Amino acid sequence: MAWYPYNPAAGQELQTDIPGVRADRAFVAHLELSAEQAAAADAAGVLAAVTDTGEPQEITEGLSAPFYPRNITATAGGVADDIKAIQVVIEGEDMAGNVISETLPAFTEDTAGSVAGSKAFRHVSKVTIPAHDGNGATTSIGYGNLLGLPYKLQADTVIAALHNNIRESNPPVVATSTSDVSGNTIELDTDLDGSAVDVFLIV
Repeated sequence: MAWYPYNPAAGQELQTDIPGVRADRAFVAHLELSAEQAAAADAAGVLAAVTDTGEPQEITEGLSAPFYPRNITATAGGVADDIKAIQVVIEGEDMAGNVISETLPAFTEDTAGSVAGSKAFRHVSKVTIPAHDGNGATTSIGYGNLLGLPYKLQADTVIAALHNNIRESNPPVVATSTSDVSGNTIELDTDLDGSAVDVFLIV
């Protein structure tokens, strides 16, 4: 990683008022997400509902991507009695362009509804939908309210989140991972609705 812009992982230190005692230098990062990047969750934003065929479906064409890395959702619909507790598999790329995959939680048998993943995808290249119990079931793929963070965090260091230039009264939910950048996400207390989002965190 280059030195410019500032590299927060370069090990810079600060003096303290105690001789010989030093502290790691920290930076406050400000992430600005536009209205387009912070669009409302969309249950069919990646793939419009497809009808069950009685066989597993591997779909690589006609897939869209969110304007900013988000978690992926799957929604079961159609004839409720035809819905099976299947698990959709998502393949694509994380914010850094690394290849990632995620098996989403299982649908509830005979019940229309949505399930949500926890990884932030910037691109979806393949969706695998196992067969349901009947051809009346449908499955759509979209994106949820989790926004990807461009840091591998050891802990939640978010100090503020703003939605439409208003500071959230309740703190966001932050997930962290030191090994997988796609596991670092933030979910505001307010559902995304196409208003700009600002996140301030210490790195």
